[in-house]
Amino acid sequence: MATPTLDVDPWRIHEPRVSLEALPASESLFSLSNGYLGIRGTLDEVDPHGFRGTFMAGVHETHPLAYPETGYGHPEEGQAMIAVADTTPLRLVVDGVPVDARTAQPSAHRRTLDLRTGILERVMEWTTPSGTTMRLTSRRLVSLRERSLGAVRYEVRALDGPAHVVVRSELVLGASPPEVDNDDPRVADALDHPFHMLDIHADDSGGSLTARTHRTGIGVAAAAQHVVTGHRAMSTEAVSDDHVVTAVTADLDEGGLLRIDKVFSHVWSPETGADSLLEQARAVVDSGIDLGFDGIAAAQREELDRCWHIADVEVDGDDELQQALRYNVFTLLTSTACIDDAPLGAKGLSGLGYSGHTFWDVEGFVVPALSLLEPDAAARLLRWRGSTLDAARERAKVLDLRGATFAWRTIDGHEVSAYWPASTAAMHVNADISRAFWLHANATGDGLQPLGGIEVFVETARLWVSMGHEDADGGWHLLGMTGPDEYTGVVDDNVFTNLMARRNLLRAADACELHPDEAGTLGVDADEVARWRGIAAAVHIPWDEHHRVHPANHNFTTYREWRFEEKQDSYPVQDHQHYAKFCRRQVVKQADLVQALWWCREDFTDEEVARNVDYYEARTVRDSSLSASVQAVVCAQAQHPDLSLRYLRESALVDIKDIQGDTERGLHLASVGGTWLALAAGLGGLREDGDDLELAPLLPTALSRTAYRLRWRGRLLRVETTSEGTTVSMLSDDDPIDVIVDGARLTVARGTPAVAPLREASPLLPEPTQPAGREPRA
Repeated sequence: MATPTLDVDPWRIHEPRVSLEALPASESLFSLSNGYLGIRGTLDEVDPHGFRGTFMAGVHETHPLAYPETGYGHPEEGQAMIAVADTTPLRLVVDGVPVDARTAQPSAHRRTLDLRTGILERVMEWTTPSGTTMRLTSRRLVSLRERSLGAVRYEVRALDGPAHVVVRSELVLGASPPEVDNDDPRVADALDHPFHMLDIHADDSGGSLTARTHRTGIGVAAAAQHVVTGHRAMSTEAVSDDHVVTAVTADLDEGGLLRIDKVFSHVWSPETGADSLLEQARAVVDSGIDLGFDGIAAAQREELDRCWHIADVEVDGDDELQQALRYNVFTLLTSTACIDDAPLGAKGLSGLGYSGHTFWDVEGFVVPALSLLEPDAAARLLRWRGSTLDAARERAKVLDLRGATFAWRTIDGHEVSAYWPASTAAMHVNADISRAFWLHANATGDGLQPLGGIEVFVETARLWVSMGHEDADGGWHLLGMTGPDEYTGVVDDNVFTNLMARRNLLRAADACELHPDEAGTLGVDADEVARWRGIAAAVHIPWDEHHRVHPANHNFTTYREWRFEEKQDSYPVQDHQHYAKFCRRQVVKQADLVQALWWCREDFTDEEVARNVDYYEARTVRDSSLSASVQAVVCAQAQHPDLSLRYLRESALVDIKDIQGDTERGLHLASVGGTWLALAAGLGGLREDGDDLELAPLLPTALSRTAYRLRWRGRLLRVETTSEGTTVSMLSDDDPIDVIVDGARLTVARGTPAVAPLREASPLLPEPTQPAGREPRA
């Protein structure tokens, strides 16, 4: 799959020459989203395209799941995010010839996403068969202030001669069926045409429609209106029961300009009736028309000015990394700006990869980053996950367990993974979710109560108790688990899972002792709390004395080694080898034990960190985009800043350079959140899991400066590191606060920054090596 060639620019993603072969990937890169509404970065005139799609968080349809052999407890229905009405098409005809970038032979064709304005601009120039040079300029945005609103300014100019122009602007439903890898004809029946139409209207300058999904009963509505200058005529008609077209014609003289401002809206609800949905969509469009495109764009700039004030990142010495870091922060903040009462999918609203499902990665990487940048957005994601607690309780009952077990893969909270070794067995998801609640409470100072975190901790603690096994010597074990490394599934005593369960139990006990009334309401008594603490103390953690490392799970270090030198062209491993071949080999898909070194840092000595990093670096192939950010953090923890930087680059550039080869399916949202953490928690040494904010900065050889911003206990802080030291400044008018820099307690106040010298890296072992051909890939 082709990758777009981009200029390096600190504030723009600029494709100087649009590559039609790279459209599938660039449509993801140039997608626009506010977390409620998302639009892929497709060309205005529909064709050519990779995959068109407009999506709304939470809008999905179910479909049957078929199994060659039935089994108790398997999910019976799958879920898939589905495209809603497409409001972006603007088909252009000049002098009777449809404009198509494949045949127009444009002399110029470029696209730019400005990270300060949030506007995707496209410019194309070509010469018509009649000899007139034309310029098309479109500027598209999805509002960060009014969640249902989007707009495009579409301009056609005749540069050096006359032209007769016709533009057909469309509002069409059902143009993009979801891509689900399932040959069951019942799946196609459910997803190829998921909506039935309820109503459609057309007026002089636009139209509206509403529909409802067949199985989930979700109602959607969309509306569009046009403000046109430089035209001769405009008319609108409903050309079918799911398709509204507004036609605009113009006779342009030399230098003449046709401008169409198209304002559109999307709304959805599972309960609201068709008439009300239509009126909501129309009201949003009325608001957009009142503001005008310039007003919407000005509001967008104001929102992004605020975002960059609280979240800008800077590096000196690597222009490509600077661009990528800002793109990741832009994607992180815009993809969650307006999300509410819905999950964040692994691809956000940029594509249909993973069918729009959310995974533990969101609570693992996106929520912790947002808790330090945009805590309100993090709170909305946690509130949604908490709202699925009843479904998690139901799933635990199916598994004959107490408490609650959250879905590994879902849209509405119910487990939909048909592959239990990677889902049901991945019980660490429950501790990951609990950790996200705890980190948010710690970073904000708001506590667990406002978001229902205490109930989450209690139910997940009960789950661990009912799942564990106590041996004859009093050791406590978790058997048949799958950790983050899906290549080594269904194992005993996965260290990451055991340590995360321990923390889950201890934090549940702490929360109940701190809030006895709420704990009592949940039926928790002193004996249950004591039981949690007792189990936490007895958790078994495997250790290999011969290699002086922690096996990722029981006996991992005794597995046969993988022949990396012979298999350099066989990645991803899962695409070239049967699971039975590699599931008991020492080949790691993504950081697992290494992730425990970060998330459970108190359980490892510096020597253990160094030895574990050295051992697992040589066996981790990073067939998951999640891994690079984790390895960036832990390599810095092991005092290898140059290697940490190389992993940071891989994480930051995963979509811009399409490193995984699947950006066409959508952006990697967990890697987006992980990239910020790779900078702040990696090179910055940030730790937000203690009573105080801790920093342990390192500066790699290739960089002369790093700087990032974060929120901590209501304060806005800026952390800058150069060769002369680290400066922590307070940008908000708040009370002073202490921070820990390299173990020293310093006070930060407005106008009085804390300054600490930069320490040199002090690794205990040489920089580790990776499997042949799997060095950091950026």
